[in-house]
Amino acid sequence: MPWEQHVREMIGKPIGISFCNGQGTSGVLCNVRNDVLYVMEYLYQNQFATKYYSFSTIQDVHMFPPCQNRRRSGRRLF
Repeated sequence: MPWEQHVREMIGKPIGISFCNGQGTSGVLCNVRNDVLYVMEYLYQNQFATKYYSFSTIQDVHMFPPCQNRRRSGRRLF
């Protein structure tokens, strides 16, 4: 299913975006309006920015997978 059909279900969740130019970004999807994604991205320290990306520049969008509590050397990672 193309990402455009299910992207609204990702609002409020962390996502990764692949752009048509081969670059990518990640953040929390804040809104989808007029074929534009609004994504809050971390900058540095305690600063965040809401950036917007046109559907025409995006190749694919994926929601982050859940974290897995795997054991290594008998200790929990989280």
